[in-house]
Order: sequence, then structure tokens, then C-alpha cells
Amino acid sequence: MSPAMKKKKRDANNGHRCIYINDVITAAAIGGVIFRTSIIRRHLRRFRHHVFPLICAVSGCLLIFLAAFSLLAPSPVLHFHNHLSLLRHLSSVDNGGDEVRDNSDETTTFRVPESGGSSGRDLWSTRNSELFFGCSNAADNFATADAKTHSNRYLLIATSGGLNQQRTGITDAVVAAYILNATLVVPKLDQKSYWKDSSNFDEIFDVDWFISSLSKDVKIIKQLPTKGGKPMSPYTMRVPRKCNAKCYQNRLVPVLNKKHAVQLTKFDYRLSNKLDSNLQKLRCRANYQALKFTDTISKMGKKLVERMSMKSKHFITLHLRFEPDMLAFSGCDYGGGEKERKELGKLRKRWKTLHASNPDKVRRHGRCPLTPEEVGLMLRALGFGSDVHLYVASGEVYGSEETLAPLKTLFPNFHTKETLLSKEELAPFSSFSSRMAALDFIVCDESDVFVTNNNGNMAKMLAGRRRYFGHKPTIRPNAKKLSQLFINRNNMTWEEFASRIRTNQIGFLGEPNEVKPGRGVFHENPAACICSTSDTKAKEDYTNKDSGYATDEQVTEDEQDWSELDYAEITNQSLGKVLPSGRVSGPSDLLKSDQPELEEFFSD
Repeated sequence: MSPAMKKKKRDANNGHRCIYINDVITAAAIGGVIFRTSIIRRHLRRFRHHVFPLICAVSGCLLIFLAAFSLLAPSPVLHFHNHLSLLRHLSSVDNGGDEVRDNSDETTTFRVPESGGSSGRDLWSTRNSELFFGCSNAADNFATADAKTHSNRYLLIATSGGLNQQRTGITDAVVAAYILNATLVVPKLDQKSYWKDSSNFDEIFDVDWFISSLSKDVKIIKQLPTKGGKPMSPYTMRVPRKCNAKCYQNRLVPVLNKKHAVQLTKFDYRLSNKLDSNLQKLRCRANYQALKFTDTISKMGKKLVERMSMKSKHFITLHLRFEPDMLAFSGCDYGGGEKERKELGKLRKRWKTLHASNPDKVRRHGRCPLTPEEVGLMLRALGFGSDVHLYVASGEVYGSEETLAPLKTLFPNFHTKETLLSKEELAPFSSFSSRMAALDFIVCDESDVFVTNNNGNMAKMLAGRRRYFGHKPTIRPNAKKLSQLFINRNNMTWEEFASRIRTNQIGFLGEPNEVKPGRGVFHENPAACICSTSDTKAKEDYTNKDSGYATDEQVTEDEQDWSELDYAEITNQSLGKVLPSGRVSGPSDLLKSDQPELEEFFSD
């Protein structure tokens, strides 16, 4: 065999041996894998045998725990989604217009609890109210009607506006008659303004009580006497807003001496807030003692209060004031889009002196009434839970049930005079706006907490009255501070929102000395008629930081319009003074501010 053939045979044998070795190695590897797999399977069987029962036992314990927790846990929170104003938030866009933004897709961090939580204070009373009481008795040196009334001077007034605006006029007329040494003729109520109520004085107020309770201060008669067998004809004129005692004497005494009978027209807010204490106390006697509703109104009002008291130990009253005329006058935007702008814009045209509004600016300045939902959120943040009973004094609500739905969700124990009284019981009142307003006035006055949604006449009259009779809680939204908070509420937690609400409402809860004496309208803050049991203690209690004493900033957030000007400021423009424009004022300037119908909006 040649060497080449031998080499070829050796190579073939080596190849077979390599293949054989590889096959052996592969078989060994496969055998190792099978061996390891069998070991793993044995371990898994042991694991399932020992561990799975343990997992089942733990899972069973967890299920039992969760079932017990679900039974013992408190009620779930309400997840509030927008509903009218709940459904919509206004956001400012770069082009200056308004955009309606739907927040339903946003991550919900704002959860409204059903309970009020702990506010850290008594919700149904004001702090240190026991130290203060109403005091309006006449001083020993206060001249009586018999000693000072001139026999040939008669004062008549024609009131203006709704029930509470007229009440201010009646109260101030008593003081004006005293200043003028005149006999007061029972005031004539406004029957021609927006409310068109045909009621006379004696159909709203107890006229005999009015005359007798003030007999020591002012002589009052029901009608002018005759002269030569004919009724006297009064001279008609008007005095400026906020006219003080000297103003009345200078303007009216010469006319009374000549004409003997004078009728003052549109008599509302025609008397200065700044009078001496004796005259202020007479104001309080007229308002808080002499003006009583007729027996018919009083009995029905008492029935409403009793029916609310039967439902709960404590209850809240809310003067909602969310009627179309209110919203139109305010010039605010409530997220209703073009439909709302057209409807409210049409109503706004009835006030011909109103300029075009800037809704964002009006809201920033706190001039927009809160929506029913916002009122409800404020009350919840202050600590009032869903179990609280709420009486709502209101006329026609803009948006009707859709607008009220969020408030009713927050406070399902929702009542009105229409739900508490039958149609038969309401029949004698339902055709007369002033009598219906009187029923609401009584319930609001007697409630444990009164909430107002605007600073109109009813709010002011009730705020002053509740201060005089024990400083019962009276909540007025600090709308200037709250407006931005409501807009941004979905960007914060409920806890943060509620805390900021409580902070911003300090000074707006009806506590003693919230408003500094002499600030605001006297009917709202009758400081001269409120005394304290201990002057020293009272001063100590209300000079500390936590007292709730209103700061100057909070006080200036009150509505300040031209009607709040004092007589001294008005006469600077009326007695031939040079105006800022350089023009010399004349008599027409004095009455230019009266703007017919403008002040009617604030009546109730």
C-alpha cells in the first residue's frame, strides 16, 4: 500500500473517532439536561405541596379583612363633576375672550366629603357673643315728642324699591321727623317699581304698634289733617343721599315753615350714617322695636320657623339672590356661553345708565354673586355637612333646577317656603312680593346661621338685626378672595381648598366687632346700639390676631357705590363748587346720581 493510501486511511479513521466522541458528548449533555429537569420538577412538586396552601391561607385572611373593612369604613366621598357651573370653568385665553373648559377628563384630586369635618369652632354661634347685647333706650336728656314737635309741621315720605329698601326709608323717616320737629305721616309704600306690589303700610306692618311704640319720640299720624275742610296738599321735593342733621334743617325747615307739609320722594338712604348716638339709637328703636309685621304675616312666618325646627335642632337660611335680574345687573359671566350672554344682556338693557361690563374684572373685584354650587362648597369647607337642613330664600333662580342641582347634591335637606307650606297656606301672600319677602325675612332672622350671597338691602338689614339680637352667625362670602379659589379648585386637594376658604372667611362670619364702628351702612353695623357687659374684656378679646376683627382690606371689600357717599361729599358737588372737569355744578348735579331703577336692584 502506497504512503498516500495509508495517510488517507488514517484520516478516515480519525474522522470516525471525532464523530463518535461528539456523539458521546452530545448524549452526555442531553442526559445531564434531562437529569436536571427531573430534579427541578421534583422541587416544584415539593414547592406546590408546601407553599401553595400557605398562599391560599394568606389570601383568605386578606379577603376576610377587606370584607370587615368595607362594613366599618365611613361613607365614600362625593366625586364632584361639573353640573352647569360644575360642568364648566371659565379660563382666560390669549385673545382676551372666554373659553369654556370641560374638566371631566382631568385627574380628579378635588374630592368633596359628605361630612363637614372639624372646623375647630362652634358652627352655630359666634365667639364671645355673650359679652354683647342690643341697647337703644333713649337717654334721660333726649327731648320727647310732646316737648319738641311743632303743631304745623308735617313730614311725608314716599319709599322706594322692595321690602327691605323701603324698611330703610321708614326707619330713617322717623329720625328725619325728629330732627325737623315735625309730625310724621305713616309712610307710603312703593307700588310702582320693579316689584309692583300694591300693598299698603298697614298690610305689611302693624301700624298701630308703629305709632304707639314711638309716641315718646315722634308724633305719628295715619293721614294729613284737613285745612279749611280740604285735605292739605304737601310740597314735593327730594333731599340728597346721606343727608345729615344739619342738611335736613337747612333744606327743609324753611320749606316747612312756609308750606307746613312736605313730601320727600324716593326716600331710601337719604339719611347720613354719621349721626350722634341719640339719633342712632332712635334709628334702632324704629327698626328693631317699632317695625313689626302684621299678625297674619308673623303667624305664617312663625309656622315656617316651627316646621324647620321640627326637622332639625339647627338650620341654615340662605338668601341665594341668583335671579336673572341680579345676574344681568352684575355683568358677570357664569359659563353659559352665548345663550347666557344673550339672555342676560337683554335684561341688562333695562338699566340704561349701565356701561358695558368686563366679566373678568367684575369677578376679580368680588362683584359676582356666587353660584349655588359655590355657596354649597363654601359651607362644606366651613364645616357644614350634608346632614344640615338648608332653607333657601329666593325668587326665580336663573337656570332653574339645573342650577340648583349641585347645591341640592351637597345639601339634600333642601327647603323653601313653597315646600314647607301648602298652596292654600301661601295663597294670601303669593301675589304680593313684599309679603312673600316678609316670610323669608322672618325665617332668615330666626335661623341659627344666615348666609347671604350679595350685600343688598335684605342682607344688610338682617346682618344688623342679627348683631343687635345676640350676634347670631351671619356668613357673607368674601367674594373678592374666593373667586380665584373657586376657579382653580380642581388644581388642589379638598383639604387645601377648605383651609383657604376658612382663612379667607375670617371677618365675614358675623362675629362681634368684625366691622369697625362707623364703617359700612349703619343698618348693617349698628355699632351705636350695641353695648358690652365688660368694655375692658371686650377690647382685650378683639384686639388679638385671632379675633376675626376685620382688617381695613376686608372692610373696603364691601360694596362701595355712589350711594355710600356722605352728605358732605355730595354737597361739595352741589353748591356751586368747581368740579374736576372745570365745570361749575348746578342743581341738576345733585340728583344726577339717583339713576332711576339702579338702586332697585339692591332691594332684596
